[in-house]
Amino acid sequence: MIAIHGFSPSGNCHKLKLLLEQLGQPYRWVEVDSSRGQTRTPQFLALNPNGKVPVIELEDGRTLSESNAILYYLADGTPFLSDDRWERAQTLSWMNFEQYSHEPYVAVARFIAGWTPLDSPRRAELPRLRERSHAALQVMEIHLREHDWFSAGRYGIADIALFAYTDVAGHGGVDLTPYPALRSWLARVRATPGFVALPEPDAVAAELIAQTP
Repeated sequence: MIAIHGFSPSGNCHKLKLLLEQLGQPYRWVEVDSSRGQTRTPQFLALNPNGKVPVIELEDGRTLSESNAILYYLADGTPFLSDDRWERAQTLSWMNFEQYSHEPYVAVARFIAGWTPLDSPRRAELPRLRERSHAALQVMEIHLREHDWFSAGRYGIADIALFAYTDVAGHGGVDLTPYPALRSWLARVRATPGFVALPEPDAVAAELIAQTP
């Protein structure tokens, strides 16, 4: 059985859980609390010298890191990834958009709001992160006005990649009200068979989020 080493509140880790649940593929979840330094231990660094979750560990001992690379590996040969060359490229385009134009702002705003102290100097970054988040969400909104999905006309791993942090953008103070097409897409993803939601933040993170301007 494959093992996923991940931190449950992380959207990047939850991507893999969502896909595996929807595939009906058995897996073992190994909780690694990156907020408490557990990705910096010698044991974890032996799995991923970059010291980040998620990491997938195959039955033969091979490991793979980077959430979207793992999504691509797991989805290959399934309905979640087209076997058409052009459609695969479209899917990868949106997955790269997620990693370079979306996740660095939407996810980081969420992290700062819920996992840093209220007096952290990093909180000064929030206005800029929210501005850049809205720029990414507007790109998604424009696409979704004419398309139901991001994975070349079907629900697939580009949707899973983009859904994870978009659905909880509000934790970072990023309001989704201006994006009706995007909110409809979020609802479609939630309605897909086997869907599982990202866990709610624990009490400490939830309190920090509630107090973040």
